[in-house]
Amino acid sequence: MDFGLSEEQEMIVETVRAFVETEIYPHENEVERSGIVPLGLGDEIRRKCIDLGFYACNFPEEVGGAGLDHVTFTLVERELGRGSLGLTVFFGRPSGILMACEGEQRERYLLPAVRGEKIDALAITEPDAGSDMRGMKCAARRDGGDFVLNGTKHFISHADVADFVIVFAATGEEETPKGIKKKITAFLVDRGTPGFEILKGYESVSHRGYHNSTLSFDDCRIPEAQVLGEVHRGFDIANQWLYGTRLTVAATCVGRARRVFDMTLPYAAERKQFGKPIGANQGVSFKLADMITEIDAADWLTLAAAWRLDAGRPADRQIASAKLYASEMLARVTDEAIQIFGGMGLMDDLPLARFWRDARVERIWDGTSEIQRHIISRDLLRPLGA
Repeated sequence: MDFGLSEEQEMIVETVRAFVETEIYPHENEVERSGIVPLGLGDEIRRKCIDLGFYACNFPEEVGGAGLDHVTFTLVERELGRGSLGLTVFFGRPSGILMACEGEQRERYLLPAVRGEKIDALAITEPDAGSDMRGMKCAARRDGGDFVLNGTKHFISHADVADFVIVFAATGEEETPKGIKKKITAFLVDRGTPGFEILKGYESVSHRGYHNSTLSFDDCRIPEAQVLGEVHRGFDIANQWLYGTRLTVAATCVGRARRVFDMTLPYAAERKQFGKPIGANQGVSFKLADMITEIDAADWLTLAAAWRLDAGRPADRQIASAKLYASEMLARVTDEAIQIFGGMGLMDDLPLARFWRDARVERIWDGTSEIQRHIISRDLLRPLGA
C-alpha cells in the first residue's frame, strides 16, 4: 500500500497552498470585518485561477477542465479549505451536475461555466424541505412548451454572484413503497428571467462573505429546453453528482483543521507559564496529540473515499463517513485550539474564533451529521435484511 503522493500531486498541493496564502489570506480580515467580498476582488481571484490553469479543475479535459481524478481534486479542495470560503469560491469549481447538459445547453451553460465566463448556483433547499428533498413545495407545471415555476428556495450559496441557477422543483407525484413521493425535475434558470428574483438571505455566524440568498419564483416561465436531464429525473441527477459536495466538505474541514493546528503547535511550544512552555504540560500536549490524530484520521478517511471513486467502487458509505467524521473533527479541533490559546483565542486579533464559528455549519449543510449516520447505518444493515 502506497500512501504517498505523486510528483504531480505534490506540485499541485504546493501550488494551490501558495495561491491561498498569497491571494486569499491577505484579504480575510477585511472580508470577516465587512462581510463583503468586493466584486473586483472576486473577479481578480477568478482571473488568476484561470491563468494558473486550475479553474474548473473538477471537469474533464474534453469540456475544457483540468481533468483531475477524484483524489487529486480532493487534495485541491483540502488546500482551499485553509482559506476564507467567501474568497475561495472564486477559485471556480462549477457544479459537476452541469455535465448533464446536452445540445445547446452545453454552449449556453456548461462551457461558459468551465471557462469562468459564468457562475452557477445550486438551488435545492427550501424553508420546509432540507434533508427531505422529495418534500419540496417549489413546483413547476407544464404549460404548452414551457414550465411555469412557483415557490421559494433559501440558503442558496453564492446565488448573489451567480449568472444562472440550477433549480430543483416538483413536477408531479408517484407511488412508492413509502407512500406518495414527489417527482423532481432540474431546471437551468438565468438571472433576470421574468418572475425570478434573487433576494438577500440570512445573516450567518459562519463563513462571512460567503452569502446565502433566498430565491423567489412567481409564475416564472422556463422553456422545456432548459430542463437539465430528463423531466421527473432530477432526483437521479442530484444523487449522481451531490456526493462530490460532501467529499468537498470533508476535504475543506481537513484543510481548515490543519491550518488551526499549524497555528496552535508553535504557540504551545513558545508560550510560557510557570517558567516552562505550556506544551510541556500534559493538559496541553495530550490535546495536541488528540488533535493531530483526529486530523490525520479524517484526512485518510477522505482520501480513501476519493480513491474508491477513482477505482470505480461504491463509495456512498465511505463519503458519508468522511463528511461526518471530518466535520465533527473540525469542531473539536477548533475548540481545543481556543482552549490552548486561552482568552486570546477568542479575540479578533487571531482567526481562531472565525474558524470556530465557521466549523459549526459543516455539520449541517450538504447533509447533516444525522443524515450521514443514516446513510452509513443503512449501508450496513440493508444486506442483512434489516
